[in-house]
Amino acid sequence: MSKRDKIELKELESLPEALDGNHRVIPIVTGEDDTVEEVAVPEILPVLTLRSSVLFPGAITPVTVGRSRSMTLVRDTNARNGMLAAVLQRDGDVEEPKAEDMYRIGTAARIMKILEMPNGNLTVILNGLEKVEIGEYVSSDPYLQAKVTPLKDSTPDEKNVEFNALVDSIRDVALNIINISPNMPKEAIFAIKNIDSRRGIINFICTNLELSDEDRQSLLEAPGLLARARKLLEILIRDQQLIELKNEIQEKVKQEIDKQQRDYYLQQQMRTIQDELGDGADAELDEMREKAKQKNWPKEVAELFEKELQKLERLNPAVAEYSVQATYLQLLLELPWNDCTKDNLDLKQAREQLDHDHFGLEEVKERLLEHLAVIKLKGDLKSPILCLYGPPGVGKTSLGKSVAAALGRKFGRIALGGLHDEAEIRGHRRTYIGAMPGRIVQTIKRCGSSNPVIILDEVDKISVSNHGDPSSALLEVLDPEQNTTFHDNYLDTEYDLSKVLFIATANNVGNINPALRDRM
Repeated sequence: MSKRDKIELKELESLPEALDGNHRVIPIVTGEDDTVEEVAVPEILPVLTLRSSVLFPGAITPVTVGRSRSMTLVRDTNARNGMLAAVLQRDGDVEEPKAEDMYRIGTAARIMKILEMPNGNLTVILNGLEKVEIGEYVSSDPYLQAKVTPLKDSTPDEKNVEFNALVDSIRDVALNIINISPNMPKEAIFAIKNIDSRRGIINFICTNLELSDEDRQSLLEAPGLLARARKLLEILIRDQQLIELKNEIQEKVKQEIDKQQRDYYLQQQMRTIQDELGDGADAELDEMREKAKQKNWPKEVAELFEKELQKLERLNPAVAEYSVQATYLQLLLELPWNDCTKDNLDLKQAREQLDHDHFGLEEVKERLLEHLAVIKLKGDLKSPILCLYGPPGVGKTSLGKSVAAALGRKFGRIALGGLHDEAEIRGHRRTYIGAMPGRIVQTIKRCGSSNPVIILDEVDKISVSNHGDPSSALLEVLDPEQNTTFHDNYLDTEYDLSKVLFIATANNVGNINPALRDRM
């Protein structure tokens, strides 16, 4: 043993007695490439079973021994020549391993120091001497003993370019792994940089880097240092890629969490500032929620409103989407939904109202009274839509007003002359700023009830363009079987138009879309 090795051994012997086996020790590597200690390995050696550690030739490392059989082995061996075979067991959970539970390749080692631990265990300082192959087991009581065959690791010539390149690459990759891995002790960097021995650097890295027991055992079993270096570089590159990927994922997750925390913090600050400045954003939301509690609307609409209101609460009042969302919620609140006026179906009073507003037009007034009589008998509006046609100025629209007054309903008017965009009827989709509901929904909102009388003026002057056919959109509006679930694109939910009394007007019936004329 060299003078340097004796100094290192003396330092190990001065370890504090309180060492309990849960420490982190960087094993020492001894021996130069060409000056490996020649050891006469006995033919039969006691076998020390290791649960989760692989001892490499040239390494001095502490091993914790806690099983009674292993402690007997260590004490007996130390009393004789101090030499044993350190072999990894295949399954670390096996408490009393047998011959078939052990790997076939291990390391002949010499006991350098035994430390008695306060918990009753032993910490044994082992010096790896030479790789051995375990042959036949000759004894199992009081501990395992087996015949061993030395397997000397061949060291390539100093001029071997491949081996030298492998050693340099292993050193660089190992240093990078230590730098990027949070679990590796940084002291290992100085050790790696100061080991000149090619054999020593390979065995040091095999011993100290965080490798699995299977990987370490496969490295020990490699036939010679060149094969061990190739396999070690392969394992190190794989582990480096895994650590880099793991660090990248953790960094992404950290950034995402930091962003969420930052957004939450800023939102809380913004709310505090708004409260201090008297900003009415929160007050407006509370007011909307209170109005919603008083609304008489379908359950589906109530759920939609609450969902959209929660979406509004998450928006910054400064962004454009906030005003769009707030306008939409305001429309839901202002629509009458199930609010209706009570009908007055007194035909005598209706006759008086029509005679008061219009002199003459007896045939037209009789037809209107017949229509109201049918509504009174049926109890619903599922009847053909009235269409008043004639030259301009004969009183078509004013007749509709008289019908609304006679029934006690609200009155609305939609001018369809020159209409060429289907979105005017069905509304725009809420995908851009400036979107609006259709004229049907807007008129019902203005009327304030779900059963107004709505005049569809100049229905014969609707035109077709590249924006769609508005007359086709009116088909759903005027069909009693379909308008119970009228869908407005802006509203994005169903609205019941079955209670609305539609009266159309036209100058020339021949210009009306045939399918639309069939509804009248």
